[in-house]
Amino acid sequence: MKKSPVTGHKISEILKKSEIFSPLTETEIKKITPLFENLTFRNNETVFTEGDPSDSFYIVAEGNVKILKHTMMGKDIILEIMSPGDIFGGVAVLDKKPYPASAQAMESTTAVRISRQNLLKIMEEYPILKLEIVRYFSDKLRDAHEMLKNIATERVEKRIASLLLKLSEKVGIDDNGFRKIDFPLTRQEIAEMVGTTVETCIRTMSKFQKRGMVKSSDGRISIKVVSLNRFLEE
Repeated sequence: MKKSPVTGHKISEILKKSEIFSPLTETEIKKITPLFENLTFRNNETVFTEGDPSDSFYIVAEGNVKILKHTMMGKDIILEIMSPGDIFGGVAVLDKKPYPASAQAMESTTAVRISRQNLLKIMEEYPILKLEIVRYFSDKLRDAHEMLKNIATERVEKRIASLLLKLSEKVGIDDNGFRKIDFPLTRQEIAEMVGTTVETCIRTMSKFQKRGMVKSSDGRISIKVVSLNRFLEE
């Protein structure tokens, strides 16, 4: 990790695009910008580790960050992938407990962070931020419940299809009739996110490819949105 010589203007642009800070006026954002610092991380570099003291609140600026939970069996489970504009480390910072999971950069990643002390200070100064934070984490909790329900009730093929659709909606770009998930995603990472084995994930993805619902190139997966949605309805 290293601090980047990013101008206040660049950080203010990141804050404007964030769901939590975007309701602030340009003048207000300009005022709080000096309280944030910009950091860059290499591919697979750890941002923080499960159990570390939660002293900073992060926003992804560029790249992606995966949130990992370590199991007693020595494996990692990917809980979520954070993309530009997403908040991570936030809940732990607000309740003053250690980070409940680890955060790891995917490819070269940039994030901005603010200390707990400064975050609480600006929340007091701009009460609307409290409402936005509650709304943001309520949405995240709803998504987590939906994922748990899918893992408990849906067969593996539909869990993988749902995940690919969600990621394509979040970070997808058009790709000649497909929707490309615009970051590298391995079969192991997919398996970890939906609670299955790598072997099962490989078989399922091969099945999807044969049916023309997905394709892969340079480590990136592209999907046929209509086809996968139709598959979920079967």
